[in-house]
Amino acid sequence: MKREEIIRMFPDRIRRILQGADWRPDQLQEIRLRTGKPLLLLLAGREYFLSPGGMASRRPEGAYLADAEDIRRTMEYLGQYSLYAYEEELRQGFLTVQGGHRVGVAGKIVLEKNRVKGISHISGINVRFSHQIRGCADAVMRYVISRGNVCHTLIISPPRCGKTTLLRDLIRQISNGCQSFPGCTVGVVDERSELGGSYLGVPQNDLGIRTDVLDGCPKAEGMMMLIRAMSPAVVAVDELGDYEDIHAIEMTLHSGCKLLATVHGSSIEDIQKKPLLERLIKEHTFERYILLRNGPQGQAGEIGAVFDGRGSRLDGGRET
Repeated sequence: MKREEIIRMFPDRIRRILQGADWRPDQLQEIRLRTGKPLLLLLAGREYFLSPGGMASRRPEGAYLADAEDIRRTMEYLGQYSLYAYEEELRQGFLTVQGGHRVGVAGKIVLEKNRVKGISHISGINVRFSHQIRGCADAVMRYVISRGNVCHTLIISPPRCGKTTLLRDLIRQISNGCQSFPGCTVGVVDERSELGGSYLGVPQNDLGIRTDVLDGCPKAEGMMMLIRAMSPAVVAVDELGDYEDIHAIEMTLHSGCKLLATVHGSSIEDIQKKPLLERLIKEHTFERYILLRNGPQGQAGEIGAVFDGRGSRLDGGRET
């Protein structure tokens, strides 16, 4: 995404500050606005506060303080003055805008029969920018595809280490195929609209030519829907976490589909402690584990290690 396209997403006051600041679109991860708090940018894993003139600093003193009007007008801009059209998304605490960027919101929760109906009086906005890094999965493709077949693969990653970015490129490459692999049909359950970054139902990110996306659908239900209706060879989901997800995984495996998934964690031992995943790991359900870590300069998405289903390291490093 180009710098000017990002700047135009915001109302006049914020726009002028961003225009005067020194930042690169490829490094921009988040822009945060909170009522009465400093305007904050996350660039290449580091936080910077912006002054009214656009001067970036690691310290909050002198930073521009966003107010309720900034929040209101930013939401109007991002929602193209039709926030009612995003009511269902906002009930989940975010909306996805053109380009696949995700806008998280915080404020007063409106409840109806003890369920979240929506969010009113929005006091905080976090715009998370979607970055496609084509080729970032190159280093692991030879492990994920073995003897012409896709392996059941679990990507393990701490927060902000690029697991979604890596999964997105794996999906694209498996869907498109290459000289040694013909490509196959991939079904994506994109519960949080982060993989495809769909806008009005159309993925804004490149997930390949043989990929079908269920946007905004719960993972467990979506996996079953894809298997019944779209006949995928591979099913991909982001952020496993619920007991229903594990049941759906078992159904997916029994149907003959291969599985690509991600989970928060720092090691295989770490996720073994999660009751939801303990049995799957002990039964060697996954054939590949990819561990991510932050790079030396704070960049996301560096491959830490690759293991087979029994925990033997495949990428040449020492076993841990």
